[in-house]
Amino acid sequence: MTNSSSNRWLWLAALLLCGWLVYQLSPILSPFLVGMLLAYLGDPLVDRLERWGLSRTWGVIAVFTLFSLALLLLLLVLLPMLGKQLVRLYQLAPQALDWLQHQALPWVQVQLGLEPGFWRFDQLKASLSGQLGNTTDIVGGLLSRATASGLALLAWVGNLLLIPVVCFYLLRDWDHIMARLRTLLPRRQEPVVVGLLGECHEVIGAFLRGQLLVMLALAFVYAVGLMLVGLELGLLIGVLAGLASIVPYMGFVVGIGAAMVAALFQFGLEPYPLLAVAAVFTVGQMLEGMLLTPLLVGDRIGLHPVAVIFAVLAGGQLFGFVGVLLALPIAAVIMVVLRHVHDIYKLSDLYAERAELPADPPPR
Repeated sequence: MTNSSSNRWLWLAALLLCGWLVYQLSPILSPFLVGMLLAYLGDPLVDRLERWGLSRTWGVIAVFTLFSLALLLLLLVLLPMLGKQLVRLYQLAPQALDWLQHQALPWVQVQLGLEPGFWRFDQLKASLSGQLGNTTDIVGGLLSRATASGLALLAWVGNLLLIPVVCFYLLRDWDHIMARLRTLLPRRQEPVVVGLLGECHEVIGAFLRGQLLVMLALAFVYAVGLMLVGLELGLLIGVLAGLASIVPYMGFVVGIGAAMVAALFQFGLEPYPLLAVAAVFTVGQMLEGMLLTPLLVGDRIGLHPVAVIFAVLAGGQLFGFVGVLLALPIAAVIMVVLRHVHDIYKLSDLYAERAELPADPPPR
């Protein structure tokens, strides 16, 4: 066996070992991965503060304070409003079932020629209506379960408190960690590996930082627009549409569908609210395509929307929440590697056209 073949088998064994370790340690990896993600997102801000003359430690403290204030604002302002709208949505569920049972489904039943007892919505409506008065019982049951499993609750709180600690130390020593890792690369392959990692960094950074800002901007536009229209569940639908924008066009489809249904329940068949809802999502889609995505993300991602959906679902299926966190970075790395493999294949003899055989010499 040659030296190169043995090196390939060693790399394959190391890769399999890393996958096995991630699978075995997935219950405790979540706070470290979240802290690493936050440190990765905050490192450019700290570098910019360093260029402005601030020390690394004070730059980390400033960025860390900014993150903490944003999280505090989210907890104090946005979450209570979303909670109220979730409760309101829970209360409107029986009315939605009434509309389905007495208007929408009879029309579908007549058009398709179904049997009269085909739709069994009475049982579902009765169960939902019975649960409306038991909201306090549900909350009490959840609290009793949480307090009964005290060790699990303490572990969850410990993991939550571990995230800012991990984020702070990683953010402070990020440049030193990257420099140390670079010194461990094989000297002959260092330029190639650094080039590949640079492309991966561009793709991951563009997606995580750029797409996150696009999601937040679209959530703000959709939520404010729907609330100005007067939609009762405007904030909830706008936030969900913004979060769904992690996949291009999915936020638009999910948001306008849910908003149209909510507007039909609230306003009936009045045309102006429906037109206003359509205008809100049209403006949001135009802002995303003409301003937000070119400015914040650019054309460096190259991840197909179907690939994004598959990566997130596959990561969640294989490794749970840890897999969801790792899905998009791993997908970006695989995409960069496949791009280089494609370039090598196009330059290889396997792809080249077959050389033409020389013609037979003319007879004398």
